[in-house]
Amino acid sequence: MSRTSSIGDSAELEGNLTLSDRLKVFKNSHFDPNAFVTSKCQTMNEKEIRHLCSNLVDLKKASAEEMRKSVYANYAAFIRTSREISDLEGQLISMRNFLSTQAALVHGLSEHARIDSLWAASEDSIADDHLSNLDEGELSESEDWLIELLDNFEVLLAERRVEEAMQALEKGEELATESRKKHSFSPTALVTLETAIRNQRQKLAYQLAEAISQPSTRGQELRSAVLALKNLGDAPCAHTLLLNSHHQKLKSSLPSLRSSNSSCGRAYTVALSQIVFSTIAQAASDSLAVYGEEPAYTSELVTWAVRETEAFAFLLKRHVLALSAASGGLRVVAECIHICMGHCSLLEARGLSLAPVLLRLFKPIIEQAVNANLKKIEEISAALAAADDWLLIYPPAGGRPFSSSASLSSAMASQPKLSSSANRFNSMIQDFLEDVGPLESLQLDGSALGGVLQVFNSYVNLLMRALPSSSETEESLEGSGSKIVRIAETESQQLALLANASLLADDLLPYAAMKLLPLPPRMDEQPKRSSERQSRLPEQREWKKKLQRSVDRLRDSFCRQHALDLIFTENGDTHLNAYIYTSLDDNVEEPEWFPSPILQELFMKLTRMASIATDMFIGRERFATVLLMRLTETVILWLSDDQTFWEEIEEGPKPLGPLGLQQLYLDMEFVLLFSSQGRYLSRNLHQVIKNIIARAIDAVAASGVDPYSTLPEDDWFAEVAQIAIKMLTGKANFGNVERDATSPTASMSAKSVSSIVSHGSN
Repeated sequence: MSRTSSIGDSAELEGNLTLSDRLKVFKNSHFDPNAFVTSKCQTMNEKEIRHLCSNLVDLKKASAEEMRKSVYANYAAFIRTSREISDLEGQLISMRNFLSTQAALVHGLSEHARIDSLWAASEDSIADDHLSNLDEGELSESEDWLIELLDNFEVLLAERRVEEAMQALEKGEELATESRKKHSFSPTALVTLETAIRNQRQKLAYQLAEAISQPSTRGQELRSAVLALKNLGDAPCAHTLLLNSHHQKLKSSLPSLRSSNSSCGRAYTVALSQIVFSTIAQAASDSLAVYGEEPAYTSELVTWAVRETEAFAFLLKRHVLALSAASGGLRVVAECIHICMGHCSLLEARGLSLAPVLLRLFKPIIEQAVNANLKKIEEISAALAAADDWLLIYPPAGGRPFSSSASLSSAMASQPKLSSSANRFNSMIQDFLEDVGPLESLQLDGSALGGVLQVFNSYVNLLMRALPSSSETEESLEGSGSKIVRIAETESQQLALLANASLLADDLLPYAAMKLLPLPPRMDEQPKRSSERQSRLPEQREWKKKLQRSVDRLRDSFCRQHALDLIFTENGDTHLNAYIYTSLDDNVEEPEWFPSPILQELFMKLTRMASIATDMFIGRERFATVLLMRLTETVILWLSDDQTFWEEIEEGPKPLGPLGLQQLYLDMEFVLLFSSQGRYLSRNLHQVIKNIIARAIDAVAASGVDPYSTLPEDDWFAEVAQIAIKMLTGKANFGNVERDATSPTASMSAKSVSSIVSHGSN
């Protein structure tokens, strides 16, 4: 046990450390992986080893994410440094060639310093003398070959025979090197050769650069030209020209693309995305074929690809996404971005991961479309609520054909019944989440669920405004504004409001939200998507609780308004006051024992609502039970907390007497009995009723009267309450029942049932 706790404490301590602190142990130059694993696993059982493996995997992911952030944070500086290094390498190569030429000149001058007039003359006179020697036929065999080589250079360049020109340059350089060692050429001939090689190399480089820049140069021809320019010693310029060539080809294809697909956003997106990412893929292939995986050129390729991706995103937003997002066309936006992400993902096989770039660029436009769509849902729901008759109906069939009336009836039976505005609200939310679902890589589930919660709260506010007498509390409803809502006049319509909210919050919206979860992985896939699915489940459970809290607001408002209608009169007086009980002891005759009128009305209201809820909340009986429970509690809690009522009972000029106590006791037992039989008696309600009875007994005892000497047995209260329930529900039948003289019904039969009913209805 101590070992397990120590491991748990260690894991908790590591969990509180920052990532850099947790990585320090791995940065040590003397770090031994085997010793580290042994120290961690030597005393662990299988469960603890699995936990450690899980922690290591999380640490690996966090480390990779930290590295990625570090690379992106310093990427611009890295690219700039790489370019400067590449430029410096090119300059060094040029300087080396220049120094070699200068060294050859110095060497030639030092070897032939004895030649008088030839070396003292100018370069023009040297060339003239050399040409005169050529005319006179005084050339050696090597110098004769030099003349032929120079002429061959010119021919090869004119005919654009690049490979042969490269071979000729190589032979010329080999000849110049050999001449410097063996002195096979005169100094003048050697200078002429090296100057010719340098000039021809420059001409060939210009020719290759021009060929690379031509739109018609493609495929293997383009790669050969880039490779040749690279071999000439100008690799950085060759790579830049290669990328610029692909950029120009892409740029030249855009005007015709816009004109041919301007009428269809999806077609334009498919065509543009295919062209852009296929061009990037081709550029990556060409770069890899010529330069391999050299870091400097790979970095330049990535920078170029990011720049092209940003330009692509700008075009797509300007021509397709901006207008659709502003108008709430989430489906169009989502479909277009899904197409782009699909083409982009194909580049990952070539080592280019541009998805983060697209996510960063498209996320604002997606959020704009989401917000516009949610606002549209809210406005449509408000407009429909103004004309809703609050009658539950099946949703429209949507034009789907049914083979028979039996299939139609079975399909209708499986569909939930909602009012017209709720049906429309549900269908819009279903469509909204279905549109957002394919974009799970954008991690929009949080904002999408938050938006659904917001519009659901707005719809619940509309339902609260539909309750009678809601005008007094409508100012406190968030987002209610000046929206007009049709009032639910009948109890059936008011319960339909609750049915709408509860069915949406408990079943329909959570089911629709499952579309935002990643699909379960196949057997041959990695468990990454499964872990993502599991990680999002707690968020959705918390989201569902928030939906239910919004329904609770509507239910509490429903119970509060019905309780106020029961307790208060139109003039502001109360039906449930102390006078009902304190006035009974002024009567000479014993009263007719029957529950008080307000509690009779409460019972009848609850009975009607229970009957309606039986048909309305099929499969969700618990919600109906909780509703009846809360309504009963609201009335009884008001009685328990009414200070004016208890002041008159305990300290008023006419204190509570034995008969008033008996009536109050009967009322509370009546509530206990019908709520127990209806199965909506809560522990809280039971305790509140017991407290009321105890407080009333204490009030009578405080006046000097022994309350227990006047109160009947508990069975008496139960029997009277049961008779009242039967009479109020029309199930009473006293015609053939013989009663004992001590039975409470004896007095009832003596005074006639009709008088009791008359008393109960007053």
